[in-house]
Amino acid sequence: MPRRIKGTVSRLAVASLGIAAAMLTACSIGPKYTKPSSPVPLAYKELGAPNLEGSWKPAQPRDDASRGKWWERLNEPALNRLEDQLNVSNQTIAAAAANVLAARAMIREARAQYFPTITANPAITNSRLSTAFGQSIGKTFTTYALPLEASWEPDLWGRVRNTVKANTFAAQVSVADLENVRLSAQSDLAADYYQLRAQDALKRLFDSTVGAYQEQLELTRDLYKSGIGNDEAVAQAESQLKATLAQDTNLGVLRAQYEHAIALLVGQPASTFSLSAEVEVPTTAPPPIPVGLPSDLLERRPDIAAAERAVAQANAQIGIAKTAFFPTITLSASAGLESLSPASWFEWPSRIWSVGPGLAQTIFDAGSRRGTVQQFQATYDQTVATYRETVLTAFQQVEDNLAALRILAQVIDQQEEAIESADRSLRDANTRYKAGLDPYLNVITAQIILLNDQQTAVNFRMQRMVASVQLIKALGGGWDASQIPSPKDLGTKVPDGAPVGSGGAR
Repeated sequence: MPRRIKGTVSRLAVASLGIAAAMLTACSIGPKYTKPSSPVPLAYKELGAPNLEGSWKPAQPRDDASRGKWWERLNEPALNRLEDQLNVSNQTIAAAAANVLAARAMIREARAQYFPTITANPAITNSRLSTAFGQSIGKTFTTYALPLEASWEPDLWGRVRNTVKANTFAAQVSVADLENVRLSAQSDLAADYYQLRAQDALKRLFDSTVGAYQEQLELTRDLYKSGIGNDEAVAQAESQLKATLAQDTNLGVLRAQYEHAIALLVGQPASTFSLSAEVEVPTTAPPPIPVGLPSDLLERRPDIAAAERAVAQANAQIGIAKTAFFPTITLSASAGLESLSPASWFEWPSRIWSVGPGLAQTIFDAGSRRGTVQQFQATYDQTVATYRETVLTAFQQVEDNLAALRILAQVIDQQEEAIESADRSLRDANTRYKAGLDPYLNVITAQIILLNDQQTAVNFRMQRMVASVQLIKALGGGWDASQIPSPKDLGTKVPDGAPVGSGGAR
């Protein structure tokens, strides 16, 4: 090898060693991440504990917590089957699962920047030189080239590392979002199911009432024929029967809408989906729900976990923006073969190569980079505020539904007493009417009061079941939480067509 080439290679080797040494001591630019604090009360007010002032506790997110089949606590076999269909066929969940796959792919894209990029550009080129060269006039040349080019940007300032971190946090956000979408869809299905069953209960109530009014109409007709009653009472009984029958028929509108909403949630066409009306809505209190400590809520809610991971992602983005203040070093090299003849293409004299580092540094940008850093710092502050707002909202939702269950339990007892009184009033009105002491209008008034009270009782029981479902949702669904997927797990390659599990990304 000629001395000049040897000297060049030696200098390149020294430069490469220097760059490698610099990489070993490279620093990561950007603020160190600390999980944001959040206001956490010592106890839930609605559980009877004193309402003490909250403290600030760092959260440990569990984005991929397995929510479990929490709906099985409600002891509704029909609901269990629907929830199983939802977990498989709901398209909103499928879309969120696809977002997880896209986020995981972005991690692998970012990690690829750790390694050099190698390209090959083989070419066979026919060309004719210009007559301005004075040589080879009129001749055509064919050039055979097989170059390989490699370039690499050492991650001296942590730009790639921060990018990988940011994409990893974004993937964790997508996992938490998937769990939140899944939990929301499951709770929406349960709420729609109980509202549909309430319509079925109202339908049975009105059917029974229509039957009773029909018997009452026959009674008024008999009394009229016997000379005790009058035609006015018959007309009033007929009007009462027809109006109640219209209300009975109108119940089908809202029931159909709930049925169609359930069909959408379970991923079926509304035209081919139906639910039998034979199942009765529960009249007993819903099963007890383990609430746990308020501090547990930060680990059990996927939306809180998503908000916290978004804060971590915003923090990493600040580091990426700060690396723009430092120079970019690129190592590039190329080697290959080039010849004017196919016969000599692979011979030693046809070899070509080049190697050398490059450096780029922005000298003046009129504050563009500083503005970018300030933008990401403001975004970080925004995500911290959003995280704390999400925590506060979570505690509000738990307290709301605890209060609803407590108050509705009292309301339902009071409403049952009202029904007993209205039923007694109706019996007395019927007795006095049959005896000719009171007009039939008193009977109608008592009937309306009883029907309204019974209808209200059905709605109160439905509200209690829905509040129970909403409380489970506010608590995060299940009670067996697992840790957030690690960056290693999120960065692994996913086989095509692999399913997305209930606890995280596929």
